[in-house]
Amino acid sequence: MYMDLLLVVASYFLGTFPSAHLVAGRVGLDPTKRGSGNPGAANVYRIAGQKSGAAVFFADFLKGLVAASVGYAIGGKFLGVVCWGAATLGHVAPLTRRLRGGKGVATAGGGATVLFPAVAVICFSVFILVVKTTRKASLGSIIIASMLPILIFIFGAPAREIIFTAGLSALIIARHYKNIQRLLTGTESSFQSE
Repeated sequence: MYMDLLLVVASYFLGTFPSAHLVAGRVGLDPTKRGSGNPGAANVYRIAGQKSGAAVFFADFLKGLVAASVGYAIGGKFLGVVCWGAATLGHVAPLTRRLRGGKGVATAGGGATVLFPAVAVICFSVFILVVKTTRKASLGSIIIASMLPILIFIFGAPAREIIFTAGLSALIIARHYKNIQRLLTGTESSFQSE
């Protein structure tokens, strides 16, 4: 029990690792003050270029993947799910940065790859299709976050995993509320570098 709690707490703090700040900072940029102001891969891509955006995506993806993998290996799948959620929460609401984090999409994707690989492949494919079609990374993120609990239900996940994943999806969608407003008014930024 104590080990499980320790893993969840460690997963949260792993999620707080400031990959966007470190990568963008290397080229003298602050992602919270440029572009959309979000410390995530898409914004770093816009303000610092493709390589920087990819580095942030990879680092954020690894946070979820590592947390879910360790939790799964030590305590079984549901602990993996909880550690995945904790890492994503750490990314979204880091105590180390006054709860001002990213939107959790890449971190959630990393954990989903370990816990629900078939679902992750479907979501990744849909995301790529939406971004290629609309040039709106936020729209792709909102769509796949909405799909995630539905897909794991279809694939037969237990109720507690579905409920937990639905909460995680709701958190990610809530973090996109400004994007949703801009999408509705037609003012959302395209997924392209400055």
